[in-house]
Amino acid sequence: MRILITGNMGYIGPTVIERLRQSYADVMLVGLDTGFFANCLTNAAILPECRVDMQYFADVRNVSEDFLRGFDAIVHLAAISNDPMGKRFEKVTFDINYHASIRLAEYAKKAGVKSFVYASSCSMYGSADDKPRTENSPLNPLTAYAKSKINTERYLKELADKQFKVTSLRFSTACGMSERLRLDLVLNDFVACAVSCKKITVLSDGTPWRPLINIKDMARAIDWAIVRDIYDGGPFLAVNVGSDEWNYQVKDLAEAVARVIPDVEISINKNAPPDKRSYRVNFELFQKLAPDYQPEVDLITSIKELKEGLETMSFDNSDFRNSSFMRLKVLTELYEKGLLNEKLEWINNYNSRKDLSNDRNKQFVPVLQ
Repeated sequence: MRILITGNMGYIGPTVIERLRQSYADVMLVGLDTGFFANCLTNAAILPECRVDMQYFADVRNVSEDFLRGFDAIVHLAAISNDPMGKRFEKVTFDINYHASIRLAEYAKKAGVKSFVYASSCSMYGSADDKPRTENSPLNPLTAYAKSKINTERYLKELADKQFKVTSLRFSTACGMSERLRLDLVLNDFVACAVSCKKITVLSDGTPWRPLINIKDMARAIDWAIVRDIYDGGPFLAVNVGSDEWNYQVKDLAEAVARVIPDVEISINKNAPPDKRSYRVNFELFQKLAPDYQPEVDLITSIKELKEGLETMSFDNSDFRNSSFMRLKVLTELYEKGLLNEKLEWINNYNSRKDLSNDRNKQFVPVLQ
């Protein structure tokens, strides 16, 4: 069995690879990533890509049908991955998150791939009332990122059939320690505030609802989706991934961090304009379909792991919101240095321009043989 993981060199990717390596010891795991965040390593004992059998450094927009032949499953993580980046690079967000994603799926189907796992998002629910959103609830996307996920899901639904199983995992907001840590995520941000300066600054009024999920539990869900029986949900399945116990208001998350990390002050901007991105989510379908792959890492454990990880790094940057821990900052610096163009393509880079073909020897770096 051969599994391709796109975007494996981001925040979630290293944890997904580690989980799949444990679950499928004899499977060939292949990573494909353009490498925007390759140098954003945090407390990594080894280079995470040492866990894959092959690592391709390439733009997902350039993947060809021939390249995909021989893969049994694809885990598609590659994306412009949050709202600030989507706002700054809106056209590129649709190009990568939507156009490249559906092209990848089309080529995968033609190449004989049997299972396509898509990392979608609960952010597509946008602004909602207090009733938890189910998979059949109206969608109310408020950002380019959320809109790109909806558009891709709709196309994937039309593409799926008995020979090409598609599982769209509508993930809650990610959190947790990673070998490529991001701090532009709400819980991670709060823990970093607490560790670095003993003060949590909540930029909103604290009332918006967010469902959360630890990245280890995201990896568990991906593991399930790869081998999901087609009779459990059909050829196409869009499913909310998370836990009913993990629907929190932002202020509750700040208070939970303060309970774990003593002597922390919480500052809430009560005069902030309303954050319309507020929604609770229902996870009953995921509980029914994947009872053996339910989330296991609770909120307090996630906070403690983040705290310990940051302290091991001797993290003390109170200005981290203006650092490389923020993915938009990394992309902006690469662009301003002339390393990326406006389309977020590497400048003067052979692999960013050339389509990947079946001449693999010229296109990959073998990591483990």
